[in-house]
Amino acid sequence: MSVSPSSAENGLQSEPRRFATGRQFELRRGDALAVVTELAAGLRLYSRGGVQLTESYGDDEISPGATGITLAPWANRVEDGTWYLDGKKQQLDITEVSRNNASHGLLRNTAYTLVDESEFSVTLEATVFPQHGYPFLVRHRVRYELDDSLDLRVWQTLVNDSQGTAPFVLGAHPYLRLGDVAPEDLVLTVRAATRLVADERLIPRSTAAADGEYDLSAGGAVGRLVIDVALTDLTYDAGTARHTLTAPDGRSVSLEQDESCQYVHVFVTDTFPGRSKAVAIEPMTGPANAFNSGDGLRWLEPGEAFTMTWGIAASL
Repeated sequence: MSVSPSSAENGLQSEPRRFATGRQFELRRGDALAVVTELAAGLRLYSRGGVQLTESYGDDEISPGATGITLAPWANRVEDGTWYLDGKKQQLDITEVSRNNASHGLLRNTAYTLVDESEFSVTLEATVFPQHGYPFLVRHRVRYELDDSLDLRVWQTLVNDSQGTAPFVLGAHPYLRLGDVAPEDLVLTVRAATRLVADERLIPRSTAAADGEYDLSAGGAVGRLVIDVALTDLTYDAGTARHTLTAPDGRSVSLEQDESCQYVHVFVTDTFPGRSKAVAIEPMTGPANAFNSGDGLRWLEPGEAFTMTWGIAASL
């Protein structure tokens, strides 16, 4: 960036290019590229051999539809932003005004600090300070790594620095794609036995079999799907559940999650900017409204840490 005469006269120096999502951390290994953002420790891009495997966005934009962000100390929603701690009502800020919910945790608009960086990995961390609705001091540490197979691996760790036991749900919000293949031509496979039945505010009220349009065990055509649903009772193979987008030519990309993540939220939307359809596959340790239902809710003792792992793999 050139410096204008007036800027030079004021002693201002040219600055590095700025991005709406802060510093961009690029990881490269073989033909794999991952771009991680300072804001929300988000995954802005993962590609192999120039084939884009996640949805992305422009330099001057924040992530549309929460694409790629990490979620702590809860994923998804808390109804009315309220829950109870030892019988005392807690009131979180309402961040999804249209549905009157507290959505996607407390770090969505937070810059993470660099902890460690190498050619193939980066580790970022942010602190949730005690506040109304969440009176705990916790740290969320996120590590991204391109492994030997050029797959992307992610570890999300929550550490409780409080004196009391802190509740939490961890999650992430990646959208997958297969390069320039039309979304309507993709098939989505998710092996899950149970779905959470939600109301119009997307708050789960009951469970049911994952049947009909929600039965993706043999693959569902993305072109016919418009769903926003949490699934559980997942099928794990050697400790890993895989949810896959497959192209007509047999190429595929998969979201993988370990057994600490017993839920996956599948969001197939026709409102993602510039795309006829977009597919979010969100690994979560608990579902929406876990702070009230207790489903999937975990508690960290003082000084304790918990880690969930997930990743993205491709067959190209």
